[in-house]
Amino acid sequence: MQKQYSLMEGVIITHPSKQPIHLFVQTNKQLWRVSRTFLAFFLSILFIGILALPALPALAQVETVDEFADYGDADGSKPTKSYCTQKVLYMAPTRLISVGYEAQLPFTLQSKVHVDGAEKGLEPATDEKVSQFRGLRLSTNTPIISRSNLIVNLGLNFWNTYSKIAPATSGMFARSTTASRLNEGRGMRTMGVQTTIFKPFDAKHFLIIQAQADLSGNYLKVNQISSKNLTIAGSAIFGWKKSDNLLYGFGVSRTYRAGEAIIVPVVLLNRTFNPHWGIELALPAKGMVRYNFSPSSMLLAGYEIEGNTFYLGGDSAGRKEWLRRGEVKPRIALEQRLSGFVWLSVQAGLRYAYRLELWDTKNPSKTDEILWSHKAGLPFYANIAINLVSP
Repeated sequence: MQKQYSLMEGVIITHPSKQPIHLFVQTNKQLWRVSRTFLAFFLSILFIGILALPALPALAQVETVDEFADYGDADGSKPTKSYCTQKVLYMAPTRLISVGYEAQLPFTLQSKVHVDGAEKGLEPATDEKVSQFRGLRLSTNTPIISRSNLIVNLGLNFWNTYSKIAPATSGMFARSTTASRLNEGRGMRTMGVQTTIFKPFDAKHFLIIQAQADLSGNYLKVNQISSKNLTIAGSAIFGWKKSDNLLYGFGVSRTYRAGEAIIVPVVLLNRTFNPHWGIELALPAKGMVRYNFSPSSMLLAGYEIEGNTFYLGGDSAGRKEWLRRGEVKPRIALEQRLSGFVWLSVQAGLRYAYRLELWDTKNPSKTDEILWSHKAGLPFYANIAINLVSP
């Protein structure tokens, strides 16, 4: 009898004495079909964007001419109003299309059961070796309205994670229905849509509104997606643009970056001290110190929090299960222009999983009990991406 177990996001546990060849090939064909569809879509957008590169300077020139046309009344009978922008000098350029890949080095995963009927507390934590943890990351961020007094961006994202683990000799998680279900080679993925609205009121004051909806889980087909996969996040920030070198704001955010739905205050601060040094903060989600070698090359050091809640389906008893994943990534990133509006981004750092838990509800209350908890080590990770950026 062929055996196979899995642990977490796309984790595959293969019994050392037996090979799940037929199941592996069959499910990977399904995974390839899903990934191929998204890959073709994003590559098509990238191809169109590259073809449009020669037109970008012309578009920028036309916009400049239109702005100067506002000064047609020399007698001043038609006063003009200036509006602030959402950036400071020497910041990293805004990504319009990004195609990237991220991978982590092997690490040890410790699993512990908390609630499982009569088996509660009968077994200690078990350790498994995760040998692969990697995946493709695609995103777009397209301006659909771009005026001096209003900017609206619409974006799409697709993140896929595949991982593989050597099995423990014993342990309740390895024998659980969760592990058996994830044993189908599905991996874990998130695809979603987001919008960002930047509304300047004048040359000093502005409002930023963001909204995002994601479908996160181990689905392979569209008919496997339901409202249980859906997570919704958003934020609102009111800010001040003091100069071309200083912008800050305060607001509130509902986010799943911590692996669960939380509402937190937000502090935005973009500050350029001189042509070489600056900071880019959106606390608590991320913060970076920036050093510009030149306008087309920069180094950033800091951290970012990533995470979401992933729906894994139901077990044999009909109990629904959600994996709550939250990570902190201290890192160094190099942003380098390759040609025109095409940039290279390379990241390297550590991944600390401060939350990796299994629950039977998407948004548990204080009375709900956790099913499983995991500790996932502190592995090194690297990310490389090719980006089409804004002019």
